[in-house]
Amino acid sequence: MSSASQSPADPSAQQLRTRPDLESLPAYVAGRTVPGAVKLASNETPQGPLPSVARAIAEAAAEVNRYPDMVSTALTERLSRELDVPTERITVGCGSVALCQQLVQAMCAPGEEVVYAWRSFEAYPIATQIANAAAAPVPLDENHTHDLDAMLAAITPATRLVFVCNPNNPTGTVVRREALTRFLDAVPPHVLVVLDEAYREFVTDDDVPDGVELARHYPNVLVLRTFSKAYGLAGLRVGYGVGPAEVITALRKVYVPFSTNALAQRAAIASLDAADELMERCRAIVAERARVVAELRDAGFEVPETQANFLWLPLRERTGEFTEHALEHKVVVRGYAPDGVRVTIGEPAENDMLIAAARAFPLG
Repeated sequence: MSSASQSPADPSAQQLRTRPDLESLPAYVAGRTVPGAVKLASNETPQGPLPSVARAIAEAAAEVNRYPDMVSTALTERLSRELDVPTERITVGCGSVALCQQLVQAMCAPGEEVVYAWRSFEAYPIATQIANAAAAPVPLDENHTHDLDAMLAAITPATRLVFVCNPNNPTGTVVRREALTRFLDAVPPHVLVVLDEAYREFVTDDDVPDGVELARHYPNVLVLRTFSKAYGLAGLRVGYGVGPAEVITALRKVYVPFSTNALAQRAAIASLDAADELMERCRAIVAERARVVAELRDAGFEVPETQANFLWLPLRERTGEFTEHALEHKVVVRGYAPDGVRVTIGEPAENDMLIAAARAFPLG
């Protein structure tokens, strides 16, 4: 009998099928953009790229018919000079969030464990599940800060990665030098500690350690940073990691080819060249941060200390209520029910709108 005349197999066995566990995968939720409202939901800087950076982007645009440098050679070399770190210890990625996912893929076999604080950056559990690794979230302490002792206790022989987001997203809180170095001293050598420093440029407390300096002394530390926040390049997607050479090599093996585009690479280099101007912007945001925190506390809100370009309102069961209230006042904030609300520091006039909305919210 010819194959054309054979009875078909069970139709249900022939249907396309995705991984069953993806049904439970939490979706990454971006901050909303609402026409006519001020957006303080995504930790973006309110100003666009500096003129010199915009010129570099325009010049690079004339060459987009060519593939970008797959390993970001010029940017890697520029970062090497900037940080005084050998190029073999630096990798560039499509934003630091892409590097988070690459790290889990490169470090974890199926079932091996990833420890992270919760609540923290929402990409950690997503990247963990995508890689078929096992998530080990550890609650923040009563000050909305990483509980490093509890995280250390959560490490097992199956643990391969620990994420420490410093400052922490979404709470803005930090772990300081003594606590972090004590933690790093105690972490087993088979575990890679990833210090996610996406908001490093907004830190003003000298007791918050520089992760790149820690990575010089600890062979199992890798630091992530990004050009999305302080450098104002969120739309171009470029970040970098500094860590052990063998881990950097492994990351390149799971890298999606050409994913860091040519405009992003050129803009990042130009941004590093304009670092002094950009840090002036950061200082202005820090000054606004202090003002907004003081105003909100005066209005009766609990506001934990923040070292980022955003603040945290631990409103718990009233999270959704405040988010909708702010929207009614033409301000978009980011709610993380049932824990709290994250508010980005924007321009002074935008912050004034947030403060006015907050003062109109009945704390009761």
